[in-house]
Amino acid sequence: MRILVVNGPNLNLLGTREPHIYGTTTLWDIEKGLKEKFPNVTFEWYQSNSEGAIIDTLHKAVGSAFDGVIINPGAYAHTSYAIRDAISALKVPVVEVHLTNVHAREEFRHHSVITSVCRGVIAGFGSKGYELAVRSLLDS
Repeated sequence: MRILVVNGPNLNLLGTREPHIYGTTTLWDIEKGLKEKFPNVTFEWYQSNSEGAIIDTLHKAVGSAFDGVIINPGAYAHTSYAIRDAISALKVPVVEVHLTNVHAREEFRHHSVITSVCRGVIAGFGSKGYELAVRSLLDS
C-alpha cells in the first residue's frame, strides 16, 4: 500500500507552536512513528504552507501512484475550495485529519469545506489521528 500524507500550513512548527494546544510532538516524530508502526506501507510525506503547492501534491494521486491520501489541511480546511476541488478529482480514498477537536475550538474552525469530499474525518486525537487514518485506509 502507498499512502500520500499531505500537511498544510504551520504544521512544520509542530512541537514548538502553541504546545498547550498542539502538544510537543513534531511532524517528523509523527512520520517516523507511522513508518515504524506500518513497515509494509510506503508513505510519501509532504508539508507546505502554500495552497498551490498542496494542490500540486494532491494531483500526484490522480493516477494510480497512491492507494489513499491522508490530509491535515490545517486552516485551509475552512477556506480552500481549491484544495476541496483537487481532492474531489481523486479516485482514491482521502481521510481528513486534525490534531485538535476543531468543534471545541473557535467558531470559524467548526466547518471544513473539504469534509464532503473525504471518506472520513478524524479530529481531536492528536498525533494518534494519523495512525487511525492509516488503519482506516488499510481496512478499505
